[in-house]
Amino acid sequence: MGKDSKAKDSGGKGKGKQTGGGGDENSSKSKGKGGKAADGLGTCTYVKARHILCEKQGKINEAYKKLQHGWLDNGDKVPPAEFAKLAAEYSECPSGKKGGDLGWFPRGKMAGPVQDVAFSTQIGATSAPFKSTHGYHIILCEGRKN
Repeated sequence: MGKDSKAKDSGGKGKGKQTGGGGDENSSKSKGKGGKAADGLGTCTYVKARHILCEKQGKINEAYKKLQHGWLDNGDKVPPAEFAKLAAEYSECPSGKKGGDLGWFPRGKMAGPVQDVAFSTQIGATSAPFKSTHGYHIILCEGRKN
């Protein structure tokens, strides 16, 4: 019994509460179209997002702390303009010069966890830091459409 609870705790490391596997079930109940899709987004095929990409985990955590202290700790959503400022300051992706703007993109365009997190983050919400093959990311979901 103790092994199961430890595995769950160590797997998330406290960083993926908003976008982790267990959280998707809860968000699908509140945001999905009747909870039909496994990801809770019904028939959504496009998402509009911004991101911050850093090679080093320490740098992405520093950016996330600024988001927490400015907005997230108060239960507020991060304004896209403020997220864009942090993306310009911290992101090592060429999109950082555009405030991290990834624009509208369909399912299948972005690789692995970037797509998964972008499509599972609620509109206006900011993801916790997560890792991909390109480095560490934070995503702000700005919209969805079919």
